[in-house]
Amino acid sequence: MRFGHHEADTVASLWCCRNYGWLSSVCRLLLIICCGGCLSGHCPAPAGAAQYSYATGFSGKIRDYTIQMGESLFEIARRFDLGINSIHRANPGADLFIPAAGTRIILPTAWILPDVPEYEGIVINLPELRLYLFSRDDYRSFATFPLGVGDLGYNTPVGAFTIIEKITAPAWYVPASIRREDPSLPAVVPPGPDNPLGSHALRLSLPSVLIHGTNSPWGIGMRSSHGCLRLYPEDILQLYRLVRPGTRVTIVQQAVKASMRGGRVFIQVHQYDGVDYLREARRVLTGRDLFWRVDSSKLKLALQERSGLPVDITR
Repeated sequence: MRFGHHEADTVASLWCCRNYGWLSSVCRLLLIICCGGCLSGHCPAPAGAAQYSYATGFSGKIRDYTIQMGESLFEIARRFDLGINSIHRANPGADLFIPAAGTRIILPTAWILPDVPEYEGIVINLPELRLYLFSRDDYRSFATFPLGVGDLGYNTPVGAFTIIEKITAPAWYVPASIRREDPSLPAVVPPGPDNPLGSHALRLSLPSVLIHGTNSPWGIGMRSSHGCLRLYPEDILQLYRLVRPGTRVTIVQQAVKASMRGGRVFIQVHQYDGVDYLREARRVLTGRDLFWRVDSSKLKLALQERSGLPVDITR
């Protein structure tokens, strides 16, 4: 975590637990073979809590890291509470599984916040596969977690919802649609290490969708579910403790975000299907009265790269 200033179960699981993502079939096989444990044989400890404030335009700070012998990007992503999508987009030349030891990579630990009417409760931005939780005690502080979200054809819906139930040790009632895809699955998967819902779940007022843990943490940062929202096992524990029934959940789809910091204009662009990036950037920048401050060549490059990093596009 990064911290900053029975029919019912069947329906809820309809969207969950699809084991498809953007990795190739070969990579999936490697994940199955290698990731039953940790790729290098030692599980990384997740990063400790960090305090973030959104009063300065964007929060956090881009850092770098030197890859150690035997580490994979999956392990590094989990250690620093990042999704594999964000660390790979920020370091497109690095091998996912066997990056060269000694290579310095970028840790994308800075975020422009999604544009929502009010920073309250949970805000989820699907294109960046990230959840934000805003403090009840200090409106300037938030926690943020990487996510796995709905795959193509199983898109997680957008809108305003609430948490209606907190569930410990959820059972997974496997929908008929998923059992048709994998007939070996039982009708019910009880709580335990084989349950893809993980140790805890939060049921939303949005039918069929849960925020839950996972027994496959290497899928965090992928579009790999039937619409549910997955967190690392350690992150769902933190989130579960911090929220209560009635907490607001706002789900948005914002592939382009923009903000000012220190008199400079920054843009953060995330890869997402079906987005007209130039039109969306113009809309976002114009809405914030920032377009006139922008260098068009810098903007064009940022829209092409879609690195997921805050990029200075000031003229």
